[in-house]
Amino acid sequence: MSSLSRELVFLILQFLEEEKFKESLHKLEQESGFFFNMKYFEEKALGGEWDEVEKYLSGFTKVDDNRYSMKIFFEIRKQKYLEALDRRDKAKAVDILVKDLKVFSTFNEELYKEITQLLTLENFRENEQLSKYGDTKSARNIMLVELKKLIEANPLFREKLVFPTFRASRLRTLINQSLNWQHQLCKNPKPNPDIKTLFTDHTCSPPNGSRAPTPVALPVAAVSKPSNYAPLGAHGGHFPPSAAPASASANALAGWMVNANASSTVQPAIISASSVSAQPNQVSVLKHPRIPSPGLQMIDYQSTDHEQLIKRLRSAQSFDEVTYPATSQQSSSSLDELPINVACTMHQGFLVTSLDFHPSLHTFLIVGCGNGEITLWEIAMKEKLASMPFKIWNAQAHSVIFQATMVKDSSASVSRVTWSPDGNFIGIAFTKHLIHLYAYQTPNNLRQHIEVDAHAGAVNDLAFSYPNKQLCVVTCGEDKLIKVWDLYGRKLYNFEGHAAPVYSVCPHQKENIHFIFSTSVDGKIKAWLYDNVGSRVDYDAPGQGCTTMLYSANGSRLFSCGTSKEGDSFLVEWNESEGAIKRTYSGFRKKSAGIVQFDATKNRFLAAGEDNQIKFWDMDNTNVLTSTDADGGLLSLPRLRFNKEGNLLVVTTAENGLKVLANAEGLKSLKVLGRRSYEPSRVGPSVVKNEVDATARSMENARDFEDVSDKNKPWVLAEIIDPVQCQAVTMPDGGDQVSKVSRLLYTNSGTGILALGSNGVQKLWKWNRSEQNPSGKATASIAPQHWQPNSGLLMTNDVPDNAEDKVPCIALSKNDSYVMSACGGKVSLFNMMTFKVMTTFMPPPPASTFLAFHPQDNNIIAIGMEDSTIHIYNVRVDEVKTKLKGHEKRITSLAFSAKLNVLVSAGADAQLCIWNADTWEKRNSIAIQLPSGKEATGDTRAQFHSDQVHLLVFHETQIAVYDASKIDRIQQWMPQDGLPAPLSYAAYSCDSQLVYATFTDGNIGVFDAEHLRVRCRISPSAYLSQTPSNSLYPLVVTTHPQEPNQFAVGLTNGTVKVLEPAKSDGKWSSAAATKTSSATSNPTSEQVQR
Repeated sequence: MSSLSRELVFLILQFLEEEKFKESLHKLEQESGFFFNMKYFEEKALGGEWDEVEKYLSGFTKVDDNRYSMKIFFEIRKQKYLEALDRRDKAKAVDILVKDLKVFSTFNEELYKEITQLLTLENFRENEQLSKYGDTKSARNIMLVELKKLIEANPLFREKLVFPTFRASRLRTLINQSLNWQHQLCKNPKPNPDIKTLFTDHTCSPPNGSRAPTPVALPVAAVSKPSNYAPLGAHGGHFPPSAAPASASANALAGWMVNANASSTVQPAIISASSVSAQPNQVSVLKHPRIPSPGLQMIDYQSTDHEQLIKRLRSAQSFDEVTYPATSQQSSSSLDELPINVACTMHQGFLVTSLDFHPSLHTFLIVGCGNGEITLWEIAMKEKLASMPFKIWNAQAHSVIFQATMVKDSSASVSRVTWSPDGNFIGIAFTKHLIHLYAYQTPNNLRQHIEVDAHAGAVNDLAFSYPNKQLCVVTCGEDKLIKVWDLYGRKLYNFEGHAAPVYSVCPHQKENIHFIFSTSVDGKIKAWLYDNVGSRVDYDAPGQGCTTMLYSANGSRLFSCGTSKEGDSFLVEWNESEGAIKRTYSGFRKKSAGIVQFDATKNRFLAAGEDNQIKFWDMDNTNVLTSTDADGGLLSLPRLRFNKEGNLLVVTTAENGLKVLANAEGLKSLKVLGRRSYEPSRVGPSVVKNEVDATARSMENARDFEDVSDKNKPWVLAEIIDPVQCQAVTMPDGGDQVSKVSRLLYTNSGTGILALGSNGVQKLWKWNRSEQNPSGKATASIAPQHWQPNSGLLMTNDVPDNAEDKVPCIALSKNDSYVMSACGGKVSLFNMMTFKVMTTFMPPPPASTFLAFHPQDNNIIAIGMEDSTIHIYNVRVDEVKTKLKGHEKRITSLAFSAKLNVLVSAGADAQLCIWNADTWEKRNSIAIQLPSGKEATGDTRAQFHSDQVHLLVFHETQIAVYDASKIDRIQQWMPQDGLPAPLSYAAYSCDSQLVYATFTDGNIGVFDAEHLRVRCRISPSAYLSQTPSNSLYPLVVTTHPQEPNQFAVGLTNGTVKVLEPAKSDGKWSSAAATKTSSATSNPTSEQVQR
C-alpha cells in the first residue's frame, strides 16, 4: 500500500473517532494493521473478551510470527485456561488446552507438559509457580503489564503504537480544500457556491457572462463536526509526516518535482494556482505546460492545453496509483521474508566450525566440525546422508614437516567447508596443512578427489573461482600466502605480500576481470589479479582485525565483517571504486570474545551472529532490522549460513548442534520435502522398496568414505579400564540391594532418568540448570537430584504377591507428562509431576510384559502379554480394539516405525513379527538365527534406527541389524574373544551411529552401528567401585535423546550410572592396529544373510 493510502486510512480513523463509530473504528484498525489501539486492547482483555482480543491481535501478528508474538498469544491463552480451571470448568479447560495451547507444544514441549498436568490438580495453585495467583481481576492486570512489554518489544508493532500527530478534522479540511480548488477551476465561479454533494466534482452553472474566479473559503462547518471530540493524536510521538500542507511554497514543490523527474519543467505560477499539492504521477503531465502570465487572474481558462491538464489531473485521483518516493521503512513484509522461525534442531555431536548449503539442492548442507569430521545433511529429513571423519589419505606424499606435526598430534579441525559453484565438488580446509576435495554427484556417489599439503601450518580459508573459465581452488594460510590450485592439485599461482597470516579470501569477477580479495589477521585487505605482479590494492579493514568479505548474490555490492583485537565488531559496505567505506552498520555490542561471522541473502539482507543471537539488517539501512535468539541455546558467536534461496538459515548451537530457521516459504518447502521422503505408502509398495534400497545404498556408500588405506586394516579393541578414561556419575539414593533396575529410560527432554525396579517402584532423577550445567541436560560430570513431589509419593506399581516371574515394563509419553508401567499386575498410568496414579487397566491374567505408545496417537497403546498375544488398547475409551496372535511365547519387545507404518514384535520364542499398523494384519515373520544347539529362550528385543527402516535386534547370543521392509538381516555380531559373555541389553545412540551393548560379565561394548564393529570395550573397573561378580552387572542400557556419546546403565544391585567419554576425547573411539584382533564384527559372508 502506498504512503498516501496509508495516511488516508489514518484520516478515516480520525473521522470515525470523531463521529463515534467505535465498532467501525476498531475494525479498520485491525484490518489495516496500521495502528494498534492499546487502550481498546486493554479494555477487552480486562473484560475477559478473549475472542475479541485475539481477533484484534490477528490484524497485527500471528502466533508463529516471532517469539514475542508467540509469547503474547501464549499469555492470553494461558490466562483463559487458568480462569476456566479456577471456575472448575474442566471441560472448557480441556477444550482450551487442545484447541488453543496445543500449538505451543511444538516449540516448548516441557512447558506444555506442565500446563497439561494442571488438570490433575484440585487447585492449580498447588503448582509452586502458580501459588501466588490471586483473583481473576488482579491476574488480568498482571498479564496486561507483561503483554504491554511484549507488544512494545515486538518489531511487528514498531511504529504502530502511536497515532500520527495532525490537526483535528483533517479529512474535512482536505475536502474543503478540494472543493475550493474545484471552485477556482470553474469557468464561471459564483461568489457563494451552493455545494450539495461530494459524489461529483463541483461546477458552477454558467451565468450570462464570464467572471473572474474568486477564491472560496468554505468553513469547516460545511461538513458537520461533532461538538465533543477527543483527538486520537493525543498519544503523541514521532511519526512520518503527513502530506505537505496546502501552504507549502511553490518553489519547494517545484524543486521536489524536478528532483523526481529531471525532465520536468514546472512554473511557479501553475503551482500557486492550487491550494493542494499535485500528486507525483501527475508530474509527467506537467512536462510541457503552457506558460501562463504571472498573475492567477490572467490565466487563459479557455485554453485547450489547460482543459486537457485538468482532465488528466482529475483522472489521476486514485490514491492507489500514487507513487511518492518514500524513505525505506522496516515493514512487516520485510520481516516476513527473513527466516527467523525455528523449523528444527539437528544434533551434530561436535563443535561446528564451518557450514555451507548446496548451490541448487537447497536443503543439502555440508558441515565441518572441530574434530575434523565432515557431515552431509538433508535438513528436510533431518538426516545425515554421509559422515566423513578426518583421515590422511596419503601421508607419505606430504612434506616432512607435516608428517612430524601429525606424529605429535594427529587431530585436526575443519576451518572451512564449501561447495563449488556448480555443486560438483566439496572443498575442505583443515587447521593442519591439508585441503581435501570430494567429487559429488549424488548423496550415494561421493568420492575422494584430491588431497593437497597446501600450507605450512593452518589452512585458514578455501574458495572456488573460475579464472580463464577453469574451476580452481583458492586457499590461504598461516604461512601468510595465498595459493591457487587446479583440480588435480597443481599449484597455479602463489601470492605473497601479507605481513601476517592470511585469514580469508574472496574471489570475484567483474566485466571478465577475475581477482581475489584477501584479508590478514592484522586487518590488511589486498586485491590480486591472476598474475605474478603482486597486490593491486592495500586497504585497512575497520578495526584492523580478522575480517571476512563477501559479495551480494548479484555481485554488485561488497561487504565485510570482522572483529578487532579489542573485541569491537564491524559490518560495513564498501565503495569499490574509491576503496572507501560506504556505510557502517550499527547494532553490535561493545566487546566480543571472538570473531563475528556473517552472511548475506537475496541482494537485500545481511545477518551476523553475536551475543547468543542472530541480527539482521536491510542492506540499505544501517540500523538493525530485527534479531532472534532462535528460542535460545545459540553460541555466543554463532556461525550461520543462508541457503541460496534465502528461505532457510542454519545457525550453530552451544550444544554442538544446528538450528534451522525458516520463513513461511522455507517452512512450506521443508514440510513438502519431508513428506515426500517419509510418506512412501501414498504411492504404493514399489516406492517403499525403492526408498529402502536407497537407504541401503546410502549406507553402502557411506562406507566409501572410509580411508581406502584402512579398509583392509584390522582393528584392535580400544580398552577403557581406568575411571580417568571416562566420566561416570552414580544416581543418588539409587542403590536397593533387594531390587534390580529392570527398565531404564531418559526423559524425552534429556533432563532426567527414570528407572523401574524389579519391585515395581519407579525412581526419577533430574539435572538442574546451573553455572556448571546451563542447559540442565543430563551429564556425567554433575550428579542429579533424586526427585519426588512435595507429597513424598512414590510411583509404585501393583505387584501381586504370587507373581514369581513378573516382568517389569514401562513406556513414557512424548511430552514426559505421563509414564505407563506394570510389574506383574495391572498397568498403571502415573502423572510425572505429582506421581499420582491417574488410572489402572489390564488386570492379569495374563500379565503385561511390554508397553509401547503408538507414534501418531498417544491414546493407542500396544501391550505385549505373557500369553504371547498383543493387545491394541485405546486408553481414551478403555477398550481393547484388537488382539494380535503370532508368537508362541511371551512378548519381549514392541517397536513402531512411522515410516513403514508397521509394528515389529519380538518374543521369547526368538521370533520377529511384522504387523500393519492400520489394519493390524501380520505382514511377515522370521526366526532369528541362533547358534547351533541353542534353544529359543531368553528375551529378544528390537529397536528402530532413526531412519525408521533398519532394525536393531539383540538376544543374549547376538546383535543383528535387519532391513525391516524385507526382514532381511544385513549385519550380525556374536560374543567372542574381547567380549565373550552373553548380552544383557543393547540400544542405538540417539543418532543411530553407535550401538551400546552390556554384558553379563560387567563389560560394556561400544559398536559402530553400520558395520557392528566394536569401537571400544569399557571394563567394569572403569565405572564400578566394587569388584564385579556373577551377580553384579548392567541389566539394561538406555541412551540420551540428544547426546550420542552419553548412555546410562541400570545394575543388578539397583544402582544407575551415567557414562560419557573423557572430556579430552569427546567420543568413544577405536584404534587402528597392525595386528589382527578377533573382537570385530564377524567377517564371513556365511554368517551374514543379505
